Amino acid sequence: MTEVATPQPVSFAALVQQFFTEYLVTQRALSPRTIASYRDAMLLFLDFTQHRLGKVPTSLNLSDITPDLILAFLDHLEQQRHNAVRSRNLRLTALRAFLKFVARRDVSSFCVIEQALGIPMKRFERPMLGFLSREEMLAILGQPGETWTSQRDHLLLTMLYNTGARVSEVIGIKVGDIVMSESACVHLRGKGRKQRATPLWKTTVQEIRAWLKRNPGLGADAALLPNREGNAMTRFNVTQRLNIAVARAARTVSSLSKRKISPHTIRHTTAMHLLQSGVAFSVIALWLGHESTTTTHRYVEADLAMKNKALARLQEPETTMYRYHPTDDALMQFLQSL
Repeated sequence: MTEVATPQPVSFAALVQQFFTEYLVTQRALSPRTIASYRDAMLLFLDFTQHRLGKVPTSLNLSDITPDLILAFLDHLEQQRHNAVRSRNLRLTALRAFLKFVARRDVSSFCVIEQALGIPMKRFERPMLGFLSREEMLAILGQPGETWTSQRDHLLLTMLYNTGARVSEVIGIKVGDIVMSESACVHLRGKGRKQRATPLWKTTVQEIRAWLKRNPGLGADAALLPNREGNAMTRFNVTQRLNIAVARAARTVSSLSKRKISPHTIRHTTAMHLLQSGVAFSVIALWLGHESTTTTHRYVEADLAMKNKALARLQEPETTMYRYHPTDDALMQFLQSL
């Protein structure tokens, strides 16, 4: 009777290659940025593992990927690399995605993988969303000057405020993405290659027309907001130009001198101003490209004025206050002092 050969388990190195080339790229078709994030997580983990176990990455086995090793890696990220909890969780997400992929390819290692997958995400406090008042935002926008740079920067800030777009979305806008018909809009490419159309103010359309008239050489595939070399602006360029606008506006609006304002602050500002104008959560979520309205609800949490208006509609209870008499019991005093 012929014996059936037992299939040899796939090597760890081969599994890593299959995870990136076959699973993430071919089967999941994830965006290049997501793949790059997963790649960076794997590089950091393998480098840590090599120093901790003394084994080069190609000689690793799945049995080496223990919960203790992963926990030590996560501690290393926070303590030695000073990563925030959110960054730590992103690295863990990448490792968990790899382990889930491996579990379907190497059943013999399922028990080890299941233990590693039991490591939870770490909770963290979400910072309060920062946004600008209408006065502050208009001061930052200012008026376009006569120079090429001044007009480019004003259009950049106007597009950020009008659309509430992320920096990557704004610098990725091409001339062909602008629709200047009766229902003027701009097509934005968001996270995960999701696309959405956002309406434009009439004043924004007029400014775009003037900008294109000044730059007749910008074709449909050219960046709407180029740098001096004709290439799309970078994130650093946008931050730098915004800082200049904030410094200028702070001369007239003193509150801006105490604020740390990023391009994402303008995105929060757009969302907050839409919310304060009575726009529904679902519409704002579509406007900003949120996958869930849960993210949009964070703007309500940040707006104290809206909370105060809501509280004013609620009738206060008639409460009779009694004078407090402290107790002489030592144990009670200790507990009350905590």
